Amino acid sequence: MNPYAKLIFTMSLLLGTTIVISSNHWMAIWTGLEINTLAIIPLISKYHHPRAIEAAIKYFLVQAAASTLLLFSSTINAWSSGQWDITQLNHPISCALLTTAIAMKLGLVPFHFWFPEVLQGSSLTTAMLLSTVMKFPPITILFLTSHSLNSTLLTIMAILSTALGGWMGLNQTQIRKILAFSSISHLGWMTIILIYNPKLTLLTFYMYCLMTVTVFLTLNTTKTLKLSTMMISWTKAPTLNATLMMTLLSLAGLPPLTGFLPKWLTIQELTKQEMTTTAMIIAILSLLGLFFYLRLAYYSTITLPPNPTNHMKQWHIHKPTSTLISILTSLSTLLLPLSPMILSII
Repeated sequence: MNPYAKLIFTMSLLLGTTIVISSNHWMAIWTGLEINTLAIIPLISKYHHPRAIEAAIKYFLVQAAASTLLLFSSTINAWSSGQWDITQLNHPISCALLTTAIAMKLGLVPFHFWFPEVLQGSSLTTAMLLSTVMKFPPITILFLTSHSLNSTLLTIMAILSTALGGWMGLNQTQIRKILAFSSISHLGWMTIILIYNPKLTLLTFYMYCLMTVTVFLTLNTTKTLKLSTMMISWTKAPTLNATLMMTLLSLAGLPPLTGFLPKWLTIQELTKQEMTTTAMIIAILSLLGLFFYLRLAYYSTITLPPNPTNHMKQWHIHKPTSTLISILTSLSTLLLPLSPMILSII
């Protein structure tokens, strides 16, 4: 891709995200979401491959339908109340349509079907953007409208997302699809606490982005796309693969790693809200996700392939690891001691 075109698309992504998070008017928010969608599509389809073109078409159709629903929701609300302000969402039909539109944009169950396929058809860098940056505007809209949304509908979608994200990831061999179902499962944790503590939803999203970016950058360095190639990736960068194992365990939410912090705070907040049964259900369902994270960690570092290479380390892929990956890996595994400070802020 032409570097100038890539710069334009990247700047458009930043512009669209900035418009969404800084606007208070529904039309401006819709405009920002459309700019984001149009900017990411060329990045998805930049490799002229049938899977990439298919992923771009699927992404465009789903996002266009979600944006139409969002515009329809805001129009109904403006018709009934005369307000285009995002904080004045009062009409029940508008609230239901908005929840559906944001669920489609994020990939929450039952609107999850497009997300694994789009990630599988994209490159690792584009898949990283789809899993992190592109979810920031919808999460922001949920944060701003959390007082108007239907708590029962959100709770049902959150539990189903956690269950399906863990269940569907069990039998996958493509790493991008595994990370897509991991994203769906984490979205369930973000959504279930949204009504009661929106700041905790943002904290969970930030922690998820930190760990997911680390995993994608590490996989991009070792050029790993499948479990079969992951088994021999330790020969390319043994130290990097060891830190990848720690990051995957952190993404699974195992203490004393960083990923345990948002799950711990979420369960604590649900218990405070007298939703102990819901907290127990979502904690048990997260064990499904823990299984495939452990399998990834096992394949990346602990096991050896059936036909091991002749050399312990491949000489032709000896290149220095990026400093950014080192910093992100440290943050992805060592932030749990900051929990008292984070608790005081929340």
